[in-house]
Amino acid sequence: MQISERLVKEFHLGADQVAAALALFDEGATVPFIARYRKERTGGLDETKLRNLDHRFGYFKELEARKETILASIREQGQLTPELEARIAETADKTELEDLYLPYKPKRATRASKAREAGLEPLARWLDGLTEPEADLNAEAEKYLNPEKGLETVEAALAGACDILAEEWSDDAEARKGLRAMAFEDGILVSAVRKGYADKKTKYEMYHDYREKVSTLASHRILAMLRGEREKVLAVKLDLPQEKTVRSLVYRFVRHPRSAAAPRLVETVIDALGRLLAPAVETEIRQALIEKAEKEAFQVFGANLKDLLMSPPAGRKPVLGVDPGFRTGCKLAVADATGKLVEHAAVFPNEPRNDTDGAKLTLLKMVAEHGIAYIAVGNGTAGRETVQFIREALDELPEARRPAIVVVNEAGASVYSASEAAVREFPKHDITVRGAISIARRLQDPLAELVKIEPRSIGVGQYQHDVDQGGLKTALDEVVESCVNAVGVDLNLASEELLRHVSGLNKTTAEAVIRRRNEKGPYAARTELREIKGLGEKTFEQAAGFLRIPGAPNPLDASTVHPERYGLVERMAQDLQTTVGDMIGNTALLRKIDPKPFVSEEAGLPTIVDILRELEKPGRDPRAAFHYASFPEGVKDIKDLTAGMILEGVVSNVANFGAFVDIGVHQDGLVHVSELAEKFVRDPRQAVKVGQVVKVKVLSVDQPLKRISLSIKQAG
Repeated sequence: MQISERLVKEFHLGADQVAAALALFDEGATVPFIARYRKERTGGLDETKLRNLDHRFGYFKELEARKETILASIREQGQLTPELEARIAETADKTELEDLYLPYKPKRATRASKAREAGLEPLARWLDGLTEPEADLNAEAEKYLNPEKGLETVEAALAGACDILAEEWSDDAEARKGLRAMAFEDGILVSAVRKGYADKKTKYEMYHDYREKVSTLASHRILAMLRGEREKVLAVKLDLPQEKTVRSLVYRFVRHPRSAAAPRLVETVIDALGRLLAPAVETEIRQALIEKAEKEAFQVFGANLKDLLMSPPAGRKPVLGVDPGFRTGCKLAVADATGKLVEHAAVFPNEPRNDTDGAKLTLLKMVAEHGIAYIAVGNGTAGRETVQFIREALDELPEARRPAIVVVNEAGASVYSASEAAVREFPKHDITVRGAISIARRLQDPLAELVKIEPRSIGVGQYQHDVDQGGLKTALDEVVESCVNAVGVDLNLASEELLRHVSGLNKTTAEAVIRRRNEKGPYAARTELREIKGLGEKTFEQAAGFLRIPGAPNPLDASTVHPERYGLVERMAQDLQTTVGDMIGNTALLRKIDPKPFVSEEAGLPTIVDILRELEKPGRDPRAAFHYASFPEGVKDIKDLTAGMILEGVVSNVANFGAFVDIGVHQDGLVHVSELAEKFVRDPRQAVKVGQVVKVKVLSVDQPLKRISLSIKQAG
């Protein structure tokens, strides 16, 4: 079966849809570009379906390449039969493919290989095919005695022959497949605490004596047990239903249950299971569980990252960023409406210096001189104390002139501050100033600032250090690409890091776009991108629609309308006897347009509808309206919390078992999935998302373990 046919069957899509998507991938088109600007060709496939299609296409390509290698190996051994070749050709699973190859895979010396070298293969065949109940096994085995080859006794000969059968049966593809299925259905993963930790309190306490069916294991429990095993706190093993397993294998391999060899063959089945099959299948099951857990972890991390990147922006307003601290002071940095650093200072309002007067003077001066709309305070060390100081300082201003104080999650800010991007952007400033300006910009536009940080450093994942880092990076890069292109990028303000994620661009082309902007000034039109050396027509096609120029002479350059459709929009304006500029945003005028006459082979009805929707509200931001949490005075530390308190907080992370909420005490609280809503919640992400402002009730506080239990449903 061809790859395209497999994809059609697996995704329940039309053959033309799959063919079109694969052709576009082959042409170098990106998923965001195809999803937005090539709907007609793919039958309207969205980003999720396109990415899944691309991933499976890659899987099947790897599978086909592996098949060729395996076929060549078996063919070289002279053991490739038409039946085996057909089975290999038909398999669509990498594990099953390796099962088929296992009997022909070169092995290191084994008990079975030594028995073959000793000439016991015929004896193994005789035992396997024996039907007579009265046959004399010892008499037959005596024929193979050979002291020079270590076969001095009948028992040694019979044992060697059975070793050959045990290995053959453990290599049997159908047996492995059946045992895997049984393990997934009836297997139990067991974890127990190791002796050295039996009387100690550990973070794996619930897994000290734990058993759960493989079929029901949640990803976070899998990763927790395996991490506990790596840290040598837990011992983890797979338990199979022994009686059922042996019975199924005996039924498969002991073909003549009344023969004189049957008891010996049953023993061989048990040996093959315990020594070869069970360990191999346990390894495969563990790997399958890890892959399942990683897949879910990638999805959790990706969903949280998307919510964080798509957090509502405060917009183009002057912001004072504050990186709080005690001994080292608080770093202040002013970002103007475009995010440019215009002033910075260090103040020491907290212990040990307690220079509140000097700090207040500096703070109020910066607020007044720069017309600060928001003060963004990092949520790290001294964050709540600094918020309290700022609150008291702003009391001296008339209420109408007081900037709003917003606590900003500063996870990863230190990573950015020391990064190559930060050094390139602020070569003359130290890490502390870079951290403060980053906090300010996170409030202005979370997406534009967070793309400068390695996604894994943002801290919204689930057991992120326990999963495949390459796979995680790929998954998160796709999320970033999706978010950046969904929002669009201001061509004259975007950083190199932001431009890298635009459809069609990469590090080299992003640098070229920035270099042209620095040398010749702001872009006046999208078409100026064509002047950049090394940025070809294909790159322009992929990127142009996602790059915006607010205030451009051609208003379409500020919209999501692709330059390839400008002529179509101009025809619409001509039909209405108006200009493109007057038509944009004029709902009454736009609704007079009948889209059908503008449909063509190049631009179908979905594209025309998208264009009309965009012209009605050009350049609209898909992110929600800006909203922030207010933390109460007097609650700065975990010791200030008591059960029953009702507080406001911000969701900082969402896992399969619940959501973590920042309530401003330097330790996030956990809202268990059962406390998210009055109704049953299967997936926490259906109830809350990262960055969401929520009201919570404190249920319990464990200061020694720094655990805070919260409830959203009980907070009213």
